[in-house]
Amino acid sequence: MKLAVSGKGGVGKTTFSALLIRTLNENGKHVLAIDADPDANLGSALGVKDSEQIVPISEMKDLVIERTGATPGAIGGYFSLNPKVDDLPETLSARLENIKLMRLGGVQKGGAGCICPESSLLKALVRHIVLQRDEVVVLDMEAGIEHLGRATAKAVDKLIVVVEPGRRSIDTAAHIKQLAAEIRLTNVVVVGNKIRSEKDEAFLRDHMPEFEFLGFLPFDDALIEADLKGVSPFETDSRAKTAVQEMISRL
Repeated sequence: MKLAVSGKGGVGKTTFSALLIRTLNENGKHVLAIDADPDANLGSALGVKDSEQIVPISEMKDLVIERTGATPGAIGGYFSLNPKVDDLPETLSARLENIKLMRLGGVQKGGAGCICPESSLLKALVRHIVLQRDEVVVLDMEAGIEHLGRATAKAVDKLIVVVEPGRRSIDTAAHIKQLAAEIRLTNVVVVGNKIRSEKDEAFLRDHMPEFEFLGFLPFDDALIEADLKGVSPFETDSRAKTAVQEMISRL
């Protein structure tokens, strides 16, 4: 499976991604976890030791120069649009049991995106990961799909958009779905998070009739406490873990 997870900041996207990855690992799957959100902390949510010390690939200046032939930030000149990346998942990942974790860092934005050496490297890496790797791949993305292109989008089995009961979260989900459609990524499903009651679930279903719901995660103080303590949500006694296992069965 190749899964991408997106959603508005603050909806619990990284918490869901961590629960998904750790549950897949517990099920015996080998998982390549990709932190593709510059503001996310997937490593700490997974419980990877010293994950905050992992340098994002986009910030590895020497690596970018070596693989693309150009210096990040330089104006003009030529660089490779198809740099060698097949060795990077093994050499630049942190490990936790059957999980390999990589931090991509940010792709510069504006207009149609940034045509720059670091962007070229990251997009080539994502293409390799999605098209050629044989592990389960989970990409924890920001509220967009900047790291994906048309070729990669076709190989993504599901784009999972995490939402919470609220208008801004729903609006962001609709925007993400529109962006995905532009690169022909149509396998979009929704996970409702922070659900306090049947009323919250009904609110999301009523206001998102064009979306398929993969499942719902309860509002749980245990998950909030885990975040405050810097503990992986998977290490808590939360009903969310059972809900995620059921979602994996549906996937």
